[in-house]
Amino acid sequence: MNSLPLDPQNTRRDFLKKLSAASVSALLATEPRVFGAIEQVIQPKATADACILLWMAGGMAAPDNFDPKRYLPYEKGRQIKEILSTFPAIDTAVDNIKICEGLHNIGGIMDRGTLIRSHVQPDLGSILHSRHQYHWHTGYVPPQTVACPHIGSWMAKVLGPRNPVMPAFINIGQRIEGIGESEEIKAFTTAGFFGAEFGPMNLPFPEEAAQSVRPPEGMEPGRFENRYKFYKKLLDRSPNRDVLSDYQRESMLRSFENAQRLLSSKEKDAFDLTLEPKETYQKYDTGRFGRGCLLARRLVESGARFVEVTTEYVPFLHWDTHGSGHETVERMHKEIDLPIATLIRDLESRGLLDRTLVIIASEFSRDAMVEGTAGSLAGDQAAHKGDTMEEPKHYGLHRHFTGGSSVAMFGGGVKKGFLYGKTAPERPCLAVENPVSVSDLHASIFTAMGISPKTAFEIESRPFYATQDAKGVAVKELFT
Repeated sequence: MNSLPLDPQNTRRDFLKKLSAASVSALLATEPRVFGAIEQVIQPKATADACILLWMAGGMAAPDNFDPKRYLPYEKGRQIKEILSTFPAIDTAVDNIKICEGLHNIGGIMDRGTLIRSHVQPDLGSILHSRHQYHWHTGYVPPQTVACPHIGSWMAKVLGPRNPVMPAFINIGQRIEGIGESEEIKAFTTAGFFGAEFGPMNLPFPEEAAQSVRPPEGMEPGRFENRYKFYKKLLDRSPNRDVLSDYQRESMLRSFENAQRLLSSKEKDAFDLTLEPKETYQKYDTGRFGRGCLLARRLVESGARFVEVTTEYVPFLHWDTHGSGHETVERMHKEIDLPIATLIRDLESRGLLDRTLVIIASEFSRDAMVEGTAGSLAGDQAAHKGDTMEEPKHYGLHRHFTGGSSVAMFGGGVKKGFLYGKTAPERPCLAVENPVSVSDLHASIFTAMGISPKTAFEIESRPFYATQDAKGVAVKELFT
């Protein structure tokens, strides 16, 4: 059922208040225990040991990327309803799969993976990036009464590290401070009630990652350890000690211990992009996202369990194309195309692709005419509401569309050269064949990683499942 339209500002304030309450509850949470009634859940046999999520933050328009429709070039006065794709379709390495012009390199590796064209998100009434990104990353529609863990934190908690020295969960490319909607981004970029040790190591600038695993210049040996001991003493004596539960406090201290081990290990070299051969580096050097893909490959090689690389969500930048959509997407193609293709080929050549699940996804798609889904009462957030294109900035898909988006998956046991699902050829381009919900997509990812979608931990005396209410079902057709 579609909810009534809400004022975006009031919705955002209400959203933040409830997220803040959930964050406080996370600090007070006791140790999450495997829920008694679920202990007998049989964990599936893993087809992947590591996962790389390539996050197209801001709403990547499927008809301009992985699901081309009828194409017409820009023409002043052209009816907007005539436009479905602003890029023509091109051939790929798979006969029955076409994608959009500008993604030629990705087209060349489509024979290594699966393309889902029927991913759907719920229509939440007021369609906010923050709410949909939270939903996608945690599997739960916000706000919740508890701070939900990020999908990467689930893997860190349930599976543990692949290499005890390497952080199990690393987040690349997203600034958490100093940008619009930073509070909402922080709400899903955490381990929630699992505790700090299972949260992400945040590396907003890949080229500066090496600095994060080196003691500050001039710091004497052992000084970092002394800082840790001093911090532990402060926590023990703090008059506000009750702000953190014993479990959360110990989890935070263990995260410091993990950082200390990394600083003195040989694995810290994986964070240094200057050690990469120049020829390889240049293939990835299309911007911050491209360099993030290179860093992700190096980290997985050294034992990271889950790595997210994002194009970064900043309101009205990158994939958040409310105006000048075609021009912006053309730029984004140049930033993502070669690095993604190079990442897949590099993992393959190193013998890592078969056991590394790589996912390309976004919080929703975009459409020029429809907000949400057909018949939605969601507030229209289009920058141009006329019927015709009067200038180039009107050429591009710019409304939030939740009825059908695309997800590409490579390695980790998925089928090669496989197309799954379908959207309607005409507006509204709803998923009309094999729809895949967020819960079912998460169930598929968890299953590939050897985690049952019904895995649960006891929080507030009730089970909290890997997929909401344990209803996620893996799409078996995606895997070999």
